Amino acid sequence: MKKVLSIALKVILIIIAVIVLFVIISLVRHKICSSKEKDLLTPLGELVEVNGHNMSVYTEGEGDKTLVFMSGGGTCSPILDFKSLYSLLSDEYKIAVVEKFGYGFSDVVDEKRDIDTILSETRTALDKAGVKGPYVLCPHSMSGLEALYWAQKYPDEVEAIVGLDMAVPDHYDEMDISIPTMTLGQYGAKLGITRWIPSLSESDAVKFGTLSDKEKEIYRAVFYQRTATVTMINEAKSVKDNAEIVKENGIPQVPMLLFISDGSGGTGFTEERWRSIPKEYFSENDNVNFIELDCPHYVHDHKYREISEEIKSFVN
Repeated sequence: MKKVLSIALKVILIIIAVIVLFVIISLVRHKICSSKEKDLLTPLGELVEVNGHNMSVYTEGEGDKTLVFMSGGGTCSPILDFKSLYSLLSDEYKIAVVEKFGYGFSDVVDEKRDIDTILSETRTALDKAGVKGPYVLCPHSMSGLEALYWAQKYPDEVEAIVGLDMAVPDHYDEMDISIPTMTLGQYGAKLGITRWIPSLSESDAVKFGTLSDKEKEIYRAVFYQRTATVTMINEAKSVKDNAEIVKENGIPQVPMLLFISDGSGGTGFTEERWRSIPKEYFSENDNVNFIELDCPHYVHDHKYREISEEIKSFVN
């Protein structure tokens, strides 16, 4: 019996030693790779100071209308994620992409992510970057809450909303958000374990969009620094409360064009349910038009040409 226990103990110690060695190797490799990628992490836009931290705002194009692109939860590089779409629009409109704290080239902050704070930061960043309203808001996924709240609180600043498969408050009544899974991803990223699985950095923007080879390199470099940041996790912890606040404020009466995916690509919903929720939510708003797209959740990385033409028709 003692011999069996001794062997079992040795096996356990060997397993622990292998795990520790793997983590050390991953961490060292991560630091070496991060050092080599430093030149790729030069901000693509302007860094403005918001509440003592740097927030990234990217602009391009000129026009009478200003389109503000707002990323969904966990999108590591919003500037590059939306590029396939806004590059088709910047010849007619002014484009702005605000990277919230914890995303892209913005600072990571460990602070509350209530919707009033998030919206205040976005508005301050645009103001400091010299991007004036009124705006056509173009939110993806979770940023739909911020866009709706913006239209509720500051209707004079919101000319219209173009939803890129945006979420509405009722989605979060049925959505399961796993904070432990996100936390595990955070540690995996910090320790460099995610680098052993290169496919994780191959987002829809990289695989299906129009990014150049250099932009794909930048995207991957940003991914390894902005995966499941503490800011993103705090945002996820607050999202159901934020959804309730938006729901309590009613439906804003602004023109909306909502693109809806087939629900695949990470929503956790069936196609039928994902598409029915926003239609039910906006059932009493005659200013909402829906366009169903046969593609996954990141619609702007799949149907950018079709979406750009529909946006031009809607905005003009």
